[in-house]
Amino acid sequence: MKKRALLAVGVLAAVALTVAGTALSRGSSTPMLKGVVGPAYSVSLTKGGKKVTSLKAGTYRIAVSDKSSFHNSVLEREKPSKPKLEKHITGTAFTGSKTVVMTLKPGSWRFYCSVHESQMHQDFKVTK
Repeated sequence: MKKRALLAVGVLAAVALTVAGTALSRGSSTPMLKGVVGPAYSVSLTKGGKKVTSLKAGTYRIAVSDKSSFHNSVLEREKPSKPKLEKHITGTAFTGSKTVVMTLKPGSWRFYCSVHESQMHQDFKVTK
């Protein structure tokens, strides 16, 4: 009877490790984008240290560092405009870092500060 109990515990432990490993590998395979807002009148969105000009459609982890309490950060699909895809990542009173996970669909996108959009934006394309 003890052998069966030990076998059952061993099988459960193996299953638990497999599930945990699968969950961790999924999280680490999500591509990372890094956004910076401020402190002056600038925004940037990079992937692997390079300015984002185009991306493949898919799910991305987006880490934004907001360095100013008078700017914010928004990621929005401009075209096509329907369905509306817009994510306000940081607000104007916020300084610090936030990370979101977002699915980017094909179209024209903009990363920007909605308070100073004419000066603070970066446009890029998402393709299939």
